[in-house]
Amino acid sequence: MATNQHTSAKLVHAMVRVLDESRSLAFYEKAFDLKPADRIQFDDFTLIYLRNAASPFELELTVNHDRTAPYTPGDGYGHLAVVVEDLDAERARLDEAGLAPGPIRALNHAGTPLARFFFIQDPDGYKIEVIERAGRFA
Repeated sequence: MATNQHTSAKLVHAMVRVLDESRSLAFYEKAFDLKPADRIQFDDFTLIYLRNAASPFELELTVNHDRTAPYTPGDGYGHLAVVVEDLDAERARLDEAGLAPGPIRALNHAGTPLARFFFIQDPDGYKIEVIERAGRFA
């Protein structure tokens, strides 16, 4: 009798293509304290894996060496999300750092608060949702 064995998948990284490596590294470090955990250079492209002490999940930056035109995130990309303890303080810090965070918004469902959040964009136009740690995001 055959058994159906299923191993749970472990989410390890998300990837975005970036035009300017140094500009992107500076943004992600300043905004989210993400620093290179690994850098793998190939002839045509470089992979840079970023993470911080809060999570083992990584953001992979792909830098295609021959790329000269900016990337367009397109209409299929949504956003990455990070959770912070104090949303108001984090938004103020990012604003003071000149990173232009959007306004704080609240999302309710059936009269119950679901999340407080704001969006910020990286240098290539990728949206990142910054969510206050609470409820399902605790």
